[in-house]
Amino acid sequence: MNREELMRILPHREGMLLIDEASLGEDGQAFGKYAVRGDEWFLQGHFPGNPVVPGVVLCEIMGQACCLLLGAELRGKTPYFTGMSAVRFRGMVRPGDVVESSCVLSRQKGNFYWAKARAEVRGKLVAQGELSFAVLEN
Repeated sequence: MNREELMRILPHREGMLLIDEASLGEDGQAFGKYAVRGDEWFLQGHFPGNPVVPGVVLCEIMGQACCLLLGAELRGKTPYFTGMSAVRFRGMVRPGDVVESSCVLSRQKGNFYWAKARAEVRGKLVAQGELSFAVLEN
């Protein structure tokens, strides 16, 4: 999927759409890629002269990949983070890096979903955790 196709599934738009391309695996996983350009709003003050993608933005990148697993379930609805647990940051992400995220749903209860997610740069783990969402009507 390219950005245009992703916008048919995800409600995020420019400035907050943090996936450039994605795919769904036959094993129930979602994979997303985001190339950090260096001009993103979140890098402007984090940190001047030493830009590093904030950890919360890495969680958002992973979270958006997780939402791709919901597909048609998102039509007319919005996914909201309800929690993050066991989140760990293992490395820095800088301009020029390509963040590759992968995730799998681990459980569902009504309109609440939990997913295990991870993010890598050049095959090295940079973030991981369990993310939870509520999917609510717009």
